[in-house]
Amino acid sequence: MSQDSRTTAQGGPGSTVDPAEIDKFSKLSAEWWDPKGKMAPLHRINPLRLAYIRDSACRKFERNAKSLNCLNGLRMLDIGCGAGLLCEPFTRLGADVIGIDPSATNIAAARLHAEKGHLSIDYRNTTLEDMDARERFDIVLAMEVVEHVTDVGAFLGRCAAMLKPGGMMVASTLNRNLKSFALAIVGAEYVLRWLPRGTHQWSKFVTPDELTRHLLDNRLVVTEQTGVVYNPFTDKWGLSADMDVNYMVVAEQMV
Repeated sequence: MSQDSRTTAQGGPGSTVDPAEIDKFSKLSAEWWDPKGKMAPLHRINPLRLAYIRDSACRKFERNAKSLNCLNGLRMLDIGCGAGLLCEPFTRLGADVIGIDPSATNIAAARLHAEKGHLSIDYRNTTLEDMDARERFDIVLAMEVVEHVTDVGAFLGRCAAMLKPGGMMVASTLNRNLKSFALAIVGAEYVLRWLPRGTHQWSKFVTPDELTRHLLDNRLVVTEQTGVVYNPFTDKWGLSADMDVNYMVVAEQMV
């Protein structure tokens, strides 16, 4: 673990990884598992994302979502896994989870927390482009990652290549419009201070139409999509038809 904590995967030629983004999130590695710390927004939204992905996967692979091991036997890749906030619950649901992150400190934090919870998770300090091109997964997750890469099309192409035949991909990201600038940048970073200032660059946000086009270019078709909205009165996140700010999509390979 000490070796991993000193090195950070930057990605080679053709990489979609942005070194500045890696440094930004590496500084937050010690905060990941504190529900009241700087990652509090992720802890608040995680149950919603977990349920949405679980239910979508169960529909796709004909599983009972109420079963405690409903994802048993499914191989899942979580790209940009951070310290494992999604990897751990999906492992408990039976999935064989591989979590990758270019930040060595994030991976070190993920491994340490998994060890404390007696969970066996394959965490790797690497980039998507540096993974073995022969590896394949039933489910590929790119949660809050698309808006941080340097080339969305190339990134999604690599994601598509990692899917097994009949596999599915789930992505969550931020729309690019005035509403998202007001809420995700001004509101979340400057007013509510949910996130450190500079966490996001509005110009790198991706509209649903752009994401759909990139997916289609890589022979993936959107089968489900939903907006994710925050209710300040209940302090809870919920699913919505409003995709103006946060949204999630499920994509499957074209037949």
